[in-house]
Amino acid sequence: MTTATPSPLPPPCPPAARAPALRIRTAGADDAAGLAELSRPFARSGELRERPDALYAARVAEFLVAAGPGGGLEGCAGLRVYADGPAGEPAPTGVLYNFCVAGHRQGRGVGAALLRTALALAHTQSLGALFTATTGDGRLFRRYGFTPVTARQAPRVWAESLDPRRNALILARTL
Repeated sequence: MTTATPSPLPPPCPPAARAPALRIRTAGADDAAGLAELSRPFARSGELRERPDALYAARVAEFLVAAGPGGGLEGCAGLRVYADGPAGEPAPTGVLYNFCVAGHRQGRGVGAALLRTALALAHTQSLGALFTATTGDGRLFRRYGFTPVTARQAPRVWAESLDPRRNALILARTL
């Protein structure tokens, strides 16, 4: 019987080697079609609200995108600012909407990178709070300090636009 000395295990793979490079940036006019395409499967499944392609073109400046190494969109989040804060608060309020990550990139930090960037942007814009609505459990948002709230606490115009049939969970974070 011979015994062999086991070989040492290779060092753990650095994060960059596990997942292709990702760049979070503000969307440009040429991203509108990509935003619509990325969002379409989520709208079909009911996870996102159906939006016309023209809306992505009209609001492209509100979006942050996660671009992969080839430039393709792998995630996005819209950040809309409302001048009227909830419950008469003087500070403007933000709403994160159309937050989605391509299926092949889910669970790899893309959503977290988008959310961290959105929070930093909200701080630079001196927003008093950030709201979102999700048909999921909101686990990612909760990890970043969002808590459940009622529609009454959210910006009125946005809250009135929510479809009650979707039974979305409304979350907020004070900034």
